[in-house]
Amino acid sequence: MKITVSVTNDLVTDQRVHKVCTTLSQNGHDVKLVGRKFRTSKPLNRNYRTDRMRLCFNRSFLFYAEYNIRLFFYLLFDKTDLYLSNDTDTLPANYLASKIRRKPLIFDAHEMFPEVPEVIHRKFVKSFWTRIEDWVFPRLKNTYTVCQSIADIYNAKYKINMQVIRNIPFAQQVTSSQPAIDSKGKKVLLYQGAVNVGRGIEWIIDAMPYLEDYVFYVVGDGDQLEELKKYVNQLQLNEKVIFTGKVPFEELPAYTQCADIGINLLENRGLNYYYSLPNRIFDYIRATIPVLASDFPEIRRIVAHYNIGALVAHYEPPFLADTIKQMAAREKNHAGFAAANAELTWENESVTLLNWVQEKGLI
Repeated sequence: MKITVSVTNDLVTDQRVHKVCTTLSQNGHDVKLVGRKFRTSKPLNRNYRTDRMRLCFNRSFLFYAEYNIRLFFYLLFDKTDLYLSNDTDTLPANYLASKIRRKPLIFDAHEMFPEVPEVIHRKFVKSFWTRIEDWVFPRLKNTYTVCQSIADIYNAKYKINMQVIRNIPFAQQVTSSQPAIDSKGKKVLLYQGAVNVGRGIEWIIDAMPYLEDYVFYVVGDGDQLEELKKYVNQLQLNEKVIFTGKVPFEELPAYTQCADIGINLLENRGLNYYYSLPNRIFDYIRATIPVLASDFPEIRRIVAHYNIGALVAHYEPPFLADTIKQMAAREKNHAGFAAANAELTWENESVTLLNWVQEKGLI
């Protein structure tokens, strides 16, 4: 089958969509992934086709409007058998094209889009995306999402039946013989992912003066990157807090394998964060790195079950510093990491995905 997958990002760092596309491609389907392209976007080398559009607008409501209009006409004349829409911000174009062309549509909810921090406090924007979901979701027949909590909320609200496909890495992560971090003998704290509001990065920055023999690497890009750089400069912590900027996910293991503790702290800024299960947790697990994480339900299910880190509910700098020191002093739970790495693999998750689409009669 010809399958057209669409996202609103530039494809470089989206691991979840890459894994889905790879699975479908390896099972004999002709996959094409559509996104957008920035001036700074890096080249791609994938085992499936990609197409990236340059846009006039790259921010705010004008971006979403332009992208969905252009994506709609792209999909309308695209020779495909199946649409796969990722997140609510690609759904208007995909839903309308699927209805007009009478082609099946799969929807993957990476998050609860109206609940993301960038949207939740903007009344008009949140209302707009909520209305899109209220209109389209009850009409969707083929949906899946990243964790059970989000599935339960959407299933109850819209009387649908969302499948759960977690965002878990491949069993064999590529490691690098050339580590990307030279810590000069210091312990490495690592955050990898989007550098956006509510990610708790500033909490670790505030704790760094209490951590003499540590360095904190922030691997990623986002809306808060420049503001955090200025904050670090004001605190004169430039040698203790290092920002790498955007890193393609193929290169991430070279950073992850250097860390002593992986950071996954989140502010409770709405249901999307509270019920999130970030893929960075699984990346840390794959590299056998203890996780310092917020005590939220889906995160607790993993970290507490396998006993592979520490869960915290408050974030004062001295408290976080003491927690980090205690984690570093404890012996690593090798049995817990072994169990987690045996069970939590994309190879296992992809079987669920393939069985589900086959049961639905989609491929």
